[in-house]
This record gives sequence, C-alpha cells and structure tokens, in this order.
Amino acid sequence: MRRHRFGATMAALVSIGMLVSGCGTTTVVSNQAQPAMDNPWELTGAVSSTGPSGSRPGVPDTDRKAENGDNGKIDKLALNAIADIEEYWQTEYSKTFRGAFKPASKVISWSARATEAESVQFCKSSTYKLVNAAYCPLDHTIGWDRAVLLPLLVDKYKEMSVVMVLAHEYGHAIQSQADLLRGFFTDALVKEQQADCLAGVFLRHVAEGNSKHFTLNTTDGLNGVLGATVAVRDRDPNDPDAVHGSAFERVSAVQMGYTDGAKSCEGINEAEIEKRRGGLPVTFDDGEKDAQLPVNKENLTTLAAQLSKSMPIQNAPKFDYAGVTRKCASTTTTEPVSYCPGSNTIGTDIPAMAKRAGEGASGKEEPLSAVVTGDYNAAAVFVSRYALAVQQDRKLSLTGAESAGLRTACLTGVLTTKLSEPNSDPRLSAGDLDEAVSGLLADGIAASDVNGKVVSSGYQRLEAFRTGVLSGEQACLTQFK
Repeated sequence: MRRHRFGATMAALVSIGMLVSGCGTTTVVSNQAQPAMDNPWELTGAVSSTGPSGSRPGVPDTDRKAENGDNGKIDKLALNAIADIEEYWQTEYSKTFRGAFKPASKVISWSARATEAESVQFCKSSTYKLVNAAYCPLDHTIGWDRAVLLPLLVDKYKEMSVVMVLAHEYGHAIQSQADLLRGFFTDALVKEQQADCLAGVFLRHVAEGNSKHFTLNTTDGLNGVLGATVAVRDRDPNDPDAVHGSAFERVSAVQMGYTDGAKSCEGINEAEIEKRRGGLPVTFDDGEKDAQLPVNKENLTTLAAQLSKSMPIQNAPKFDYAGVTRKCASTTTTEPVSYCPGSNTIGTDIPAMAKRAGEGASGKEEPLSAVVTGDYNAAAVFVSRYALAVQQDRKLSLTGAESAGLRTACLTGVLTTKLSEPNSDPRLSAGDLDEAVSGLLADGIAASDVNGKVVSSGYQRLEAFRTGVLSGEQACLTQFK
C-alpha cells in the first residue's frame, strides 16, 4: 500500500521446479477457538470441529498402484487420496454432470531428486527436477512428486493438504470430461477456480465423515488445507503465467464448492469471477509493484483520517501512537494495536506493527509459505481496532469471539473495500487482500474481539472478512449478532 496507495509484497522466490496444472506451468518455491453459529464450513451434524484430521488409523491402504511408484509412505498417502476421490465421483458425478464418470487412466509417481537419466515422462515432458502435482489432459493421467513437493506439504500443512492438492488436480480431470471448459480458449484462471471449487466439494464429503481413508475437522484440519491453498497462489498478478488466482480468490472458490456443491463450480466463469472480485484491484499500477507504505506515525495518521471518512462515527476515537493502551479497565490489551472502550482510544505500538508488516526482514520467503508479509497484513489489524470503535458507537457488544470477533473481521472487510475506492488515501493495491487473508489465517488478530479472543477456525475468520468485502456493513450487522 502507498500514499496514495497501499503496496504489494514481493518475496524472493527460490525454485527448483515447476508446478503444473493441466500441463500449464507456474513457478513453485522449494529448496528442499470455537465454532460459531451459521458457520458455512459446518453444515451437518456429522461434521466435527474438534475431531482428528488426516489418515484414519487401522484402515487398509488401497490396492491402487502408481506407475514408477516406490510403495513408500507418501505414495500410499497419495494413492489412498486418489482412491477416495474416485470413489466419491463414481457415485456423485452423474448427479450434476452428463455422462458417466471416467477414472484417470493411470497415476504416475516420480522423484524430483532423481537424476536426469532416472527421470520418467509425464505429459510428454521429463520429470527431472519437477516439483509438481498435476493432471495431464493429453492422456487423462494424474501425477505427483513424492520426494519434494508432497513431503513438504505434509511437513508444513499435514496430510490433508496432499488430499486437497490431489482433489484439485482431479478437479481438472472432472472439468475436462464434464465439458466445463466450454472450449479450448477458456481463461486459465477459470480452469483453476473450477478445480478449487471441485476440490471443496470433495472436502465436504471428507468433513462429513464419508471418506474411507481420511477425516477432516473444521478447525486445524481445514486451517492446514487453507494454508496449502494460500501457499500456491499468484504472487504477481501482472505475470501472464499467473493462473491459480489470489489467496482470496482461491479460498472463495473452495468455499463455494464446499458450501454449495458441484453445481456452483459449473457456474464459475470470467463474469462470475469478476463479480466476486467486487471492483478490488487485481493488477499493479506503474511503479507500485515493489512499493510498501512505511509504518510510521504520519502514514497511520493519514489512514486513521481515511477510516473516519469511509465509516464515520459520532464519537470518533482518539489515536495514541506511543504504544498500546495498557491501563484499560476490564479489557485485555491486544498487540500490536489495541482499543480501549473506556477512553475510546486506539493505541498502536509502531515498531511492533512495522515488524508485522515485514519491515527489516530479509525478503526471503520460506518454501510454500502461507505467510504473506506486507503493509496491509499490519494495517488490517489497525483497521480492525477502528472497527471495534465503530461497534461501540453503534452500541454493540465488543466481547465474544463468535459475535464481536467475527463482526470485527466482517467490518474490517467492509473498510478494506472502501480503502480500494479511487479517492481513498491510502488506497489498496493488488496483493493487499492476500496480506490480510494471511494474517487472518495465521493468528486472526484482525478477527478478535476487544480482548483478543478469536474463533479457532481460520475458515470462519476468512468467511466473515469475505462477507464484509463483498456484501457490506449491513450483512455484518445481520449475520454476526
């Protein structure tokens, strides 16, 4: 973000391979609470917010085999995922799409660490140093790297992240045979959004307890799945090879499939994506690609003034930039920004907020990181404390993770949209929304109540924020009472 526009973070990416989806290429980095009412991720009584996530203990592995596989733990995990995905679509495919379901003709496993001579062919290309999981429409096959990519996903986001990735790739197989692409020239982002949506359909099946080999809870289980989804996002929207969508877009597509089923995936097209974006910036203007708005008193004062214009309140809060409010009766201080309802003061620890924004960091990003540092990761927390002042002015309760916390996330989404308007100073740029999404998933401070209490489900926090971004203030006040 910058004056007059927030900036976008640019991480240093280290790549040893390519991530392929439908045989298109995108660089992949690699070096080697409590449930709330009306949670869209908890739709039936069978869904658990606290149960286990991952492989079911004691269930025999599938007898499905992978070409070039090593019969190791990672291949068995991937094959069990493929088996359950195929079993699901074998039953459900014809309920939405025409014709009969056709399973993948074969699945292929390879090692990205293999020598060039030992590497195999996938989709008419060598798998030498290929860090990837993909669907190939040329021969209706699915393949994965068992040596680098899938182990890294398990290490960072647990087993269900592998299931998510393979459900996404199988989504490409489904869209191909269901003729969802409507021709060869379908926009690449539409293909990826449909595949994310179809993966969400299968995730609901798992969460409802109907998968043979896997279970999924709606707190840390779904949080891990979402982390993997955010990790494989488009970091530079101006890059012509950026096809997976932003973190915000990817999460939205998964949620559509999970909540509304396969029919909603069929409705994803360029017009639907554009409508879902709601006019938010999706590409960089000249000179702002590497820009970041420094976290200092001057810029925070400008942001505070803009917030008061974007969402005026009768009793405007005071702003203290000397630190968070330490002496606030009956209120627990939140870091790096706090709101004290007794004195109607928003206190900010500027150095701590700058650290959250990534100032002074090396610029290097961990492989497959879901952490998106940048000015709006920090600014969203500042905005959320103003949202608490708004709620106090509206005479609403400021306590309760499920009510005030999610309402705060929602109003932060409303204000985020307002900060993207042409006359806003500062104004959002492409990438800022993903910074907010990352923060909401990581610690959820921008979705906390006045005491810092937050629901444990990252999906709930993100859905509340998304509701505000797309539906406005009244939706926040109606949905989160």
